[in-house]
Amino acid sequence: MILLLIAGAYLGWSRGFREEPQPAWVFETPESRFKYGSIGAEHDAGIPYWIFYVLPRIFPEKFRQDGQVVAGGYAALGVAWEEGQELPVGFTKKTIGFPRVANNCAACHTTSYRRSVDSSPVFVTAGPGHTVNIQNFFRLLIDCAKDPRFDADILMAEINRVTSLDVIDRLLYRFLIIPITKKRLLEREAQFEWLYRPDFPDWGRGRDDAMNLTKYFMIRAPMDDTFGPTDIPAIWKLGKYQWDKGHRLNYAGDSHDVHSVVIDSALGVLGAAPADKADFLGQVKWLQDYLTRLPPPDYPFPVDAARAAAGKLVFEAQCATCHASERTGRPAALAEVGTDRGRLDSWNKDAAIKANKVVAGMGIERRGLVEEDLIGYRIPFLDGIWIRAPYLHNGAVPTLRDLLEPAASRPKVFWRGYDVYDPQRVGFVSDGEAARRKGSRMDTGAKGGSNQGHEFGTGLSVADKEALIEYLKTL
Repeated sequence: MILLLIAGAYLGWSRGFREEPQPAWVFETPESRFKYGSIGAEHDAGIPYWIFYVLPRIFPEKFRQDGQVVAGGYAALGVAWEEGQELPVGFTKKTIGFPRVANNCAACHTTSYRRSVDSSPVFVTAGPGHTVNIQNFFRLLIDCAKDPRFDADILMAEINRVTSLDVIDRLLYRFLIIPITKKRLLEREAQFEWLYRPDFPDWGRGRDDAMNLTKYFMIRAPMDDTFGPTDIPAIWKLGKYQWDKGHRLNYAGDSHDVHSVVIDSALGVLGAAPADKADFLGQVKWLQDYLTRLPPPDYPFPVDAARAAAGKLVFEAQCATCHASERTGRPAALAEVGTDRGRLDSWNKDAAIKANKVVAGMGIERRGLVEEDLIGYRIPFLDGIWIRAPYLHNGAVPTLRDLLEPAASRPKVFWRGYDVYDPQRVGFVSDGEAARRKGSRMDTGAKGGSNQGHEFGTGLSVADKEALIEYLKTL
């Protein structure tokens, strides 16, 4: 038995360095490649496929939403899941010795909406993933690894119920893959400690605290008290950003250009230096080329053309100075906009310098993160604004109609992450039984969640507001 174990482990481990290409269907269209194509994360951040498969069967109580157990396994995390697909959008499967599951950019950057309660979801490539709960996914993996049931005997018993592994793979899983996976997940616990802080509210669906993730993972900074969750952004039509015109990327304008953002985002998914730098940079180039040209989605409901034409005049008089001018894409001072400063405070010049050194140490060239103190938030382009709800950088205002009200009149509590669209208010349904059951509670009085600021247009007449919103649907 010992000789068989040693032989099996040796053969299995040597197979671990052998990489097989993904199936051809993944690359049949640019859209399928974006949704399911590997960017190399399986090497260091991947979860062995059969462990990933049985986690919902062994730990159903850990698949939670707002503290409540939610049925449906990984679907409870709000991931986009196309009918007939083995894995959710943004989850990749690749064999590197054994099948592994990892993520790509589409896990966060895919939007889903339904025209009505009874309709099927429509998935929008490169849109903001307003339903996905990233924080819960991070916690889920660690919480499972900490559980005594994350044990070779228990996991293998469940794996054997759903598949028939060969002798080598059974040995490999029992004596190497399961123990090593548990060890690596537990090693993340210290880095993810801030995700469990009781004095920080949950991010909720459709948000992440991206720059703190960068601080604690890339530059290994000590934990501080900053908290800056933001809406996951749309990443279509990236060609509109031109760094030589002063355009900046990320909410606080802390990155120079599209190339840098794609690299840094992909490195964030990998969680480590790329195993194959040339392949990684090839994937980055493909992503950048694809997202540079990809258009935003068209508004799927009827538009009143006459009202929209009137709204264009309102827009040009009230909004274009910021959102359709040389200022668009550039940072504006926080005092001018008056929105929550949590995201701005979560990053600084010193962190940017350190992060740029880390990436340069990988032998990767890019303009990188802006090595200067930040002044406020980048003025956004408004393409596809109809599906980018909730609004403000931190997603603290549920609909465009609410955004045109003074801050004191905006909803103080609502539920984000429900996918039924509300064409009257222009955003997603954010209250009611279904929204409360499916979504996550957003309290605008909580840390990082203020709905203050951006009171531009709030003094317009009702007719002008109606016209403006009709025009915004067409962008």
